[in-house]
Amino acid sequence: MQPVNHLLAQTGTTIFTVMSALAVRHGAINLGQGFPDTEGPADIIQAAADALQDNRNQYPPLTGVPELRQAVAAANARFYGLNIDPDGGVVVTSGATEAITACLMALINPGDEVILIEPLYDTYLPVVKMLGGVPVLIRLAPPDWALPRAALTAAFSPRTKLLLLNSPMNPCGKVFTADELGFIAGLLVRHDAYAVCDEVYEHLTFAPARHIPLMTLPGMAERCLRIGSAGKTFSLTGWKVGYISGPNALCAVVAKAHQNLTFTTAPNLQRAVALGLQKPDAYFAGLADELRAKRDILATGLAALGLPVLPTDGSYFLTTDISALGFPGDDLAFCQSITAQARVAAIPVSAFYAADPPKNFVRFAFCKQDAVLAEALARLNAWMQSAKTLTAAV
Repeated sequence: MQPVNHLLAQTGTTIFTVMSALAVRHGAINLGQGFPDTEGPADIIQAAADALQDNRNQYPPLTGVPELRQAVAAANARFYGLNIDPDGGVVVTSGATEAITACLMALINPGDEVILIEPLYDTYLPVVKMLGGVPVLIRLAPPDWALPRAALTAAFSPRTKLLLLNSPMNPCGKVFTADELGFIAGLLVRHDAYAVCDEVYEHLTFAPARHIPLMTLPGMAERCLRIGSAGKTFSLTGWKVGYISGPNALCAVVAKAHQNLTFTTAPNLQRAVALGLQKPDAYFAGLADELRAKRDILATGLAALGLPVLPTDGSYFLTTDISALGFPGDDLAFCQSITAQARVAAIPVSAFYAADPPKNFVRFAFCKQDAVLAEALARLNAWMQSAKTLTAAV
């Protein structure tokens, strides 16, 4: 038989699938995969249900229904002062993962260099490689995850096509500062490079941190593509509705990539998301405040168990350092052990690196009900107090 695609054949099953399956097997609380365990706003769900009955269930426009494109453009103006053309500067996708792929397809030619920042979401690297791009990796260092300016400067070359920027950042919860973004913008202008900005957690930042789209900086509007996610903003991750904002010239090419991926997205969900983006400021502030409180519950509890928590300014996730526990294994073995023995699932942060990762950090999702977080902490405490604390068996 002829060989299949070698890159995909060599790609392992995602760590999220592996750990979620292990969690199911052991009846564990799943603090590994980042999805809320409560439903999103009832009015948005009702709007989606109503839209199924309005006789508009055939193919919607390629770039999205007019209502959602207008709502995305209006949200860009409302929250960030960005001037986006709803007719030419918005592309609605089937989730943000498709949006990332479509943006990279639109910009990368074989041999182009793409700067990626570790720890990184696990979709980025394989997509860049499948498109023939050449990944150039730089690394943020814990505990503060500061931008390594010298390394970033050295990463740029005449072959650099783009930087893929994730802020707020998964898995480490970093929100890039205005000063860091200004430094990045300067490099992009100097090297005439683009930026694909994965901003799915844009409304999930915790004061005093503040999300600033790179696109809002001088000289960036014409060279940035900005990605948002209804799943994250409205706690409806299964809907898989994402949206790309950018200059018309770039979005026209993104639309051609989208045409060859999913072509379009469920129209009833699009119209419901359009309603959601028009919610009052109190909704978005309340969402962030609620998640910050959950972060603090989990962070305080983990610290009390001897698991210090690194700074977390946004997203669904916090990172802990397991070094002080004396556990006789790496972060993967630790996650396997607590899933099987404590019945609490987490994700090893080493999974977010291409090679030679640190192996003493673990990511927990805190986008769960308070009672679930409390139970998870109680299970971890019982496990750590038991004679099996330092076993790595699964």
